[in-house]
Amino acid sequence: MFLFAKLNYHRLLKPNLTSEEPTVKNDPTFFKLAKLILKIGITVLCFWWISKKIDFNEAKTALVKANWWWLFAAVTLYALSKLFSAFRLNIYFKNISIQLPEWTNIKLYWLGMFYNLFLPGSISGDAYKVILLKKRFDSSYKRISAAVLLDRFSGLVALGLILAVYGIITLSNRLYYAGFIAGSVVATLILYFIIRRYFSYFYSGFWSTFFWGLAVQLTQVICIYCILMALHLPLIAEWIFIFLAAAIFAVFPISLGGGLGTRELVFVFGANFFHLDPDIAPVISILFFLATLIASMPGLYFVFHDPLATKKAT
Repeated sequence: MFLFAKLNYHRLLKPNLTSEEPTVKNDPTFFKLAKLILKIGITVLCFWWISKKIDFNEAKTALVKANWWWLFAAVTLYALSKLFSAFRLNIYFKNISIQLPEWTNIKLYWLGMFYNLFLPGSISGDAYKVILLKKRFDSSYKRISAAVLLDRFSGLVALGLILAVYGIITLSNRLYYAGFIAGSVVATLILYFIIRRYFSYFYSGFWSTFFWGLAVQLTQVICIYCILMALHLPLIAEWIFIFLAAAIFAVFPISLGGGLGTRELVFVFGANFFHLDPDIAPVISILFFLATLIASMPGLYFVFHDPLATKKAT
């Protein structure tokens, strides 16, 4: 099934290859294979290290005793956060005159989520969306790429702002306070300046995408609270700070599955730093990954059914 998905992904890319549009196919085969092997190696290494630091029996007990209703709520909230994220991305598309009905955009976003999770490389689904929209709409390749990348960056800035708030709550060092506040403000101003100066066609949607980004991250924070409730853990801010730090670390495409392994590693380190239970830390992270997995699975349907099949270029 996943092999067909990968073949379908490359089948769509193939007709769009030109010397002017750099794509994955321009990479040497050896280089692509080396990157994949490296990501597998890092993922395995992370879990090997974690296995030496935690008691799997304790982790298993916590998982078995979990409240499944709270886990269901966590999955629902994660899916809702991705719905908000799809709304945010569609604002960028409208700024460059790509008029996608919301449901069509959601189907395309779902497909991108599936590819991001099941294809090597954390931007596989984003690349697919860019190629598909370029193929169907008479719009600039660079503008579509910019829309997708700025959507990622705006989400990262919102994540940084919420991390700063939880950093002030959980850390006692005033130097950390200043660093978090300055970093979040500077990141927001830099994003604002870049859009205003170099991508002015996105400027009209800056604040709406910014607040949608906050809605996305806050919904995922509530998702983690639900996972903590499911595991009968205290709802303390330290766990949320660890989750947000792990989410930022997972942005770097150095492991499989959008941060699988590296996110769990950050959770274990964070639990030790805050003197929390390190045995339960990877369980929280893995449950969040499973929520991601379940929420992404409907995208498999659109591997076989083109989400833009009834939409003509405008």
